[in-house]
Amino acid sequence: MTTPVTIIGAGLGGLTLARVLHVHGIPATVYEADPAPDFRRQGGLLDIHPQTGQAALEAAGLITEFRELILPGREAYRIMDRAGSVLLDLSDVGTGERPEVPRGALRQMLLDSLPAGTVRWGHKVTAVKALGDGRHQVSFADDTTVVADLLVGADGTWSRVRPLLSRATPEYFGVCSVETFLFDAETRHSDSAKAVGAGSLFALAPGHGLLAHREGGGTLHTYVQLKKPQDWFTGLDTSDAAAFTARVMEEFDGWAPALTALITDSDTPPVLRPIFTLPAGHRWERVPGVTLLGDAAHLRAPNGEGANLAMLDGAELGRALAAHPNNVETALAAHEHTMFAHAAAVEADDDGFYTTMIDDQAPHSLLALMTGDEPDA
Repeated sequence: MTTPVTIIGAGLGGLTLARVLHVHGIPATVYEADPAPDFRRQGGLLDIHPQTGQAALEAAGLITEFRELILPGREAYRIMDRAGSVLLDLSDVGTGERPEVPRGALRQMLLDSLPAGTVRWGHKVTAVKALGDGRHQVSFADDTTVVADLLVGADGTWSRVRPLLSRATPEYFGVCSVETFLFDAETRHSDSAKAVGAGSLFALAPGHGLLAHREGGGTLHTYVQLKKPQDWFTGLDTSDAAAFTARVMEEFDGWAPALTALITDSDTPPVLRPIFTLPAGHRWERVPGVTLLGDAAHLRAPNGEGANLAMLDGAELGRALAAHPNNVETALAAHEHTMFAHAAAVEADDDGFYTTMIDDQAPHSLLALMTGDEPDA
């Protein structure tokens, strides 16, 4: 196949696609809004699943490099209540099939596997329009444009490519998250480090949660969960770190100090991350010369599958294009058929883990989900 592929978005899905295309000798260019690969943090730990994320990395020829990124012992899980009482403590016995790796390191591994110049940094998309015959013009904030013979939107929640295919727009899920980091935790934040334990901590109450995990180098990475209407955070001044932290802390009055320190002692300004989703079963009719993958196609609430599915989407699209070098439309149709099926399977298998964490019976509802016991009344 000689048709060059234009990929919008240098996340895990877009980079996996670029890598698999490179393996098959297909030219690709990735356009990314960030000005540099280290412009912002890339999130926390990801558990990479055998049939999705690991399968994608096998297709990319990077499974050995991936295994070098695994952080041992991180498949440990702990559930606490707001008082800091441990309700469940599962250690990592080394038999798990979903190893944890840092998202940033995984992304850098993919970047390092691509030829120099594959990713064009500092290209923020402002508009995309159809030119006919399956070709599309992409406009960037620096007033440059590019014409794509084959366009792939791997540009996440607020995809600029999606409107070419679908009128669907993300809707607020009813939960917002606030991200914090504690560095050198063993010496500087020892009580919080003890509370989090060796892997992941779920400290929960109705409508509230602290999801923390231990990254490499003594870092504690926390996502503060709040079940709130959208107008709760639209009026907040998140640029004032101290005031924003104080407002979040009002929601955790009376919680154990080792837990609230995950908020108050953050070594970085807190970052608000409202959660949005696309409608379940999101689909579209085939449009020549363009497709989507990852969150741009099937954005759901965090469920451990998003990054894995995005990488699988990228790998399978790359393989479909390699398998149909003389018929791009056949390849895109095959990709979408498979991607829709995978997304539907994940939706059907969704056990409501995310909402269960902070429902009206939290933390006992999550405890019941993980142990198989009925929650206490």
